[in-house]
Amino acid sequence: MEIKDILKQTRVSLAPMAGITDYVLRSLIREQSSTCILTTEMISSEALHNVKETDMTKRNENHSPIVYQLSGHKPEMIAECAKYLESMADVIDINMGCPVNKVVKGQDGSALMRNPSLAYDIVQAVKESIRIPVSVKFRLGYTQQEMNYVSFGEYMQDAGAQFITIHGRTRNQMYSGKADWGKIKELKRNVDIPVFANGDVVSIDTAIQCLEESDADGVAIGRGVLGDITLIQRIEHYLNTGEKLPPPTLSEKIETMKKHLDREIELRGEKVGLKFVRKFYPFYISGIPNAAKYRSKLVVMDDYNEIINILNYIDKNLNIY
Repeated sequence: MEIKDILKQTRVSLAPMAGITDYVLRSLIREQSSTCILTTEMISSEALHNVKETDMTKRNENHSPIVYQLSGHKPEMIAECAKYLESMADVIDINMGCPVNKVVKGQDGSALMRNPSLAYDIVQAVKESIRIPVSVKFRLGYTQQEMNYVSFGEYMQDAGAQFITIHGRTRNQMYSGKADWGKIKELKRNVDIPVFANGDVVSIDTAIQCLEESDADGVAIGRGVLGDITLIQRIEHYLNTGEKLPPPTLSEKIETMKKHLDREIELRGEKVGLKFVRKFYPFYISGIPNAAKYRSKLVVMDDYNEIINILNYIDKNLNIY
């Protein structure tokens, strides 16, 4: 599938989030939207090179169109991993935007924006090893003084990238402050390949504003889907029809949380699954009275029935919608 064919169907993608956009979350979002672009968690090429069997690469036949994202700084190794993933993926994306210290210290993620020649070699190596499209995700730059996103994007295009996703912050900003969507317009004017804008798109209205300010071809949604797996589908629906569908009710969120919990247990086993979902509780129950109290209870519980009882209580007694 070519990028142009994917973009005929949608202008919205699920952005990669480490430890978040796993098989279960991707599946839940696919059940809401049959057309959006799914993206896996960031997959370390070093780890995948050593251990090919991992839940991180798991997919269903209906997950397409799906992007598999790789991180690393060794061109040959990333190319080898891309070749391994080719039969599962519609696109291979190279992570050049992760700002996390342990990733950057390993010369991966955002660190590659300080080494454009190596980034070029990585994209070129991957492009030469596979037949499916190659994309790159990066930021505005490493620091405010090093905003090289336009020249970097042009360089990635020259290396063979056919699609760009750009987060409207620098590496040093991490996730603080506000994403600068307006700067993305400059990149869009200087490349000939599709550009998706990422950062702070958490609603239909922010998606509209982001597209207007960035002139991007689409939006990549990250943290906005946490607690609201319908967001991508609702944005797609608005872009196709002009109609703004309402966000899910608390009861709908609770039912989704239960489904999310059950599927993580099915995937990982009860002990690991119960711990894995703890990070999601705050998002599903945000906005309720005394949310912090219930969150503090849920994130330490390891008894399935007790968790379900609390979720049921919240649904029946604290429904403020």
